[in-house]
Amino acid sequence: MSHEDEVRRVSAQVVRVVAADPGLRGDAEDACQSAWLDLLARPTALHDRDRLGAWLTTVARRHAIRAVRRRVRRREPEPPVDSPEAAFLAGERATALWQAVAQFPPRQRRLMTLIAHHPELSHEQMAVELGISCRSVSTLRRRCLDVLRRRLESQGFGYP
Repeated sequence: MSHEDEVRRVSAQVVRVVAADPGLRGDAEDACQSAWLDLLARPTALHDRDRLGAWLTTVARRHAIRAVRRRVRRREPEPPVDSPEAAFLAGERATALWQAVAQFPPRQRRLMTLIAHHPELSHEQMAVELGISCRSVSTLRRRCLDVLRRRLESQGFGYP
């Protein structure tokens, strides 16, 4: 296998693994490229050539997480609501959302609260807060959001 083929194969694997986290999906390719650049800038950082894919995946995931955090920090506050009707509808949506979340078991309710009020937390930090493994955070999050979406849709709220 040529070096180009190996780079393509490893890059595809790294992008696939990083993109498996829905929160990082949009940053996976850029993060992979940044990881390769890190390796070119510091070739001694990779101690074991057989661990190239794992090293690149770890570095790429860190780059993607940093990109998400930068966006979260730059996020501007919501614009003011233009009309009383829009304010009323926003309030109704928020009430329905949190009433649906209140029906979750405690761990899922805590996860939804962390997602809403602490979007800067990493999966590792959320796992510690919830007392679960880091691998379980994505699965639990996806299940909770699916249930939440179905509950809200059943009440007539659309999904944007």
